[in-house]
Amino acid sequence: MTESHPRPADLALTLRSVIGKLKRQMRAQSHAGDLSWSQLSMLGRLERDGASTVTALAKAEGVRPQSMGATIRDLEASGYVTGTPDPQDGRQTLWQVTQEARDLVIAARAARQDWLLASIQKSFSQEEQDAIARALKLLERITE
Repeated sequence: MTESHPRPADLALTLRSVIGKLKRQMRAQSHAGDLSWSQLSMLGRLERDGASTVTALAKAEGVRPQSMGATIRDLEASGYVTGTPDPQDGRQTLWQVTQEARDLVIAARAARQDWLLASIQKSFSQEEQDAIARALKLLERITE
């Protein structure tokens, strides 16, 4: 009997599908209120990386600066970000999260982590968890 090997194209298709489903589940668990996923992602970046300009945020998030400017305006109006003049370039504004946004981001991150942990513990045996750990090491190479 010959062993069948999955085709790379099939692996890529299945992996993309699984990652998409996982992302949707993670979004649903974030309990971010009225914030969109892109707004929460941007706030998370500011919370993790510190103050940034609209241009740098747009580049990091993969959107146009005009789109990021609109997102920043919405978040500023909601009290989630504040801006100060950039000491290196007074024409720019450095945006940072407010304490309210920081608390929201941390809570959303914790909710996603708790859901994922509970799902892993409930759905997989120790041997399967070990297999996931091995697979994750391989998948990390895709992002390197």
